[in-house]
Amino acid sequence: MTYLQLAYLHLSTVLPAFLIGSYLLLNRKGTSFHKWLGKIYMLLMIVTAVMTLFMSAEVGPILFNHFGLIHLFSVFVLYAVPTAYMAIKNNNIKKHRGYMIGLYLGGLLIAGGFSFAPGRLLNNWIFS
Repeated sequence: MTYLQLAYLHLSTVLPAFLIGSYLLLNRKGTSFHKWLGKIYMLLMIVTAVMTLFMSAEVGPILFNHFGLIHLFSVFVLYAVPTAYMAIKNNNIKKHRGYMIGLYLGGLLIAGGFSFAPGRLLNNWIFS
């Protein structure tokens, strides 16, 4: 799969994750709909994180001719999702909430913000 195909696939998972995550953060918690949508959100985030590990870094320092600092967000997501899931299963709402907010802020907003940096693909698509 080419980098461009991976980028389109990545956008097809991260955009719905952003919308679902926004909805979940802004609406009532603990409902059956919240739980159902939360599972979809977590799945989208895991798929997105795994997918980004196959996308090589294009900007900044690169390790092993592939990984960049942006990949740290992928690793965080792969840790945060199962941790948040186990927290809510163990009725630890505070820990679940903390990881889910961190996941949204770090995994979507901050990482998403970096995708608009000069030299990055989205920056080239939108501003060129």
